[in-house]
Amino acid sequence: MVKERILSVDIFRGATILLMVLVNTPGTWSNVYGPFLHADWHGYTPTDLVFPFFLFIVGTSIAFSYKGRKVNAEVYKKIGVRTLKLIALGVFLGAFIIHFPFFKNFQDIRFPGVLQRIGVVFFFAAILFINLDWKKLIWVTAILLIGYWLLMTLVPVEGIASTLDRAPNNLANWLDVQVFGSHNYKADYDPEGLLSTIPSIASALLGVFTGLILTSKQAKKATILMGLGGSLLIIGHIWDIVFPINKALWTSSFVLVTAGWANLVLALIYYLTDVKKIEFGSVFRYAGANAIVIYFLSSFISKIMGQIKVGDSSLHGWLFQKVYVHDFLALETSSLLYGLTVVLFYSFIGYFLYQRKIFIKV
Repeated sequence: MVKERILSVDIFRGATILLMVLVNTPGTWSNVYGPFLHADWHGYTPTDLVFPFFLFIVGTSIAFSYKGRKVNAEVYKKIGVRTLKLIALGVFLGAFIIHFPFFKNFQDIRFPGVLQRIGVVFFFAAILFINLDWKKLIWVTAILLIGYWLLMTLVPVEGIASTLDRAPNNLANWLDVQVFGSHNYKADYDPEGLLSTIPSIASALLGVFTGLILTSKQAKKATILMGLGGSLLIIGHIWDIVFPINKALWTSSFVLVTAGWANLVLALIYYLTDVKKIEFGSVFRYAGANAIVIYFLSSFISKIMGQIKVGDSSLHGWLFQKVYVHDFLALETSSLLYGLTVVLFYSFIGYFLYQRKIFIKV
C-alpha cells in the first residue's frame, strides 16, 4: 500500500508544520536566536527552509494523490475547490480582528500570504501534473526557474535597470506595489508576492519528482534522493553567484537549494523509517495528518492573543512576561521556551485529532 510506503513523508510534513509554528510564535520578536530568524535579504537561515519545505511536500503529496488517477471533471473540481478554500482561509487570517465589525478596513487587508501561496502553488502544480508526463514537467520546471531569472535581471523597471536589492527598481517588489498597493505585508514588497509565486510553483514540482521516485519500483530510493538533493544544492549555490539565494524574492537559486535540503532530509527519514523500519517521529506524523488545520489554528489563535489587551500589554505579552521571563534566563531562551510550549500544545492537538481519526481536508 502507498500509505505504508510514505511514513517518512508524513513525518517530514509534520516536522515542517511544527517548525513553522515554532518560528512564527516566539515569546518576543525582539529576542530570538539567529537560526530562528529569516535572513535580512540575501542568504538563508534554517528558518528560511521551512516554507519551501512545505511547498516541496505539497508537490510530493500531489504525486501520491494523482498518480495513475483518471482525469475527469470531478478531479478538476476538487483541485479548484481546495485552491479556493486555501486562499479564502489565508485572506481571512489577514483580515480578521477581534472587535466589531471583525474585519480590518479594506485598504489594510493583506491579500498575499502563506495559505494563499500554498493554494495557488497547489493549483498549478496539480494541473500540470495531471496533464504532463515527467519529462515535460522537467522542461516546465526549467522554464519557470530560468524565465524568472531572466525577468528579474533583464527587465527594466520604469526605464531603470532592475536590481535584486530591496529597492523600488526591483521588478518583483515594484510589481507587488503596482498590483496590491497597500495590501502588501510591507509597504514596498510582499514575501509571498505575485511574481515570486512563479518560482514557488517549481518548488512544488521538484517535490513532485521526489514523489514519483518514492512511488516507483526503483531500488535504493534513499540513495537516489541523496544524490538528487546533493546535486540541487551544488547547482543552487553555483547559481547563487549570479542570482543570489533570497527567500523574499524566492529566487531560482533559493528554489534549488531548499529542494536540495528537502531531499536530503527526506532521504534520511526515509532510510530510517521505510528501509530500516526504525520507529520514531510519531508526534510529527500526528501533526502532519492535519498540517493545514494546525497551521491555521496556530496563526488564528496567535493573532487573537496578540489583540486581547491585558493591562498595557497583550495576552501573549502578559503570558510571556509572567511565565517565561526570569532573571536566570536569557531573553532569547525565554522566547524559545514560549515557542516550544506553543509547539507542544499543537502537537497535542495533532495527537488528539489523529487518535480520534479526525482528518480535516482543506
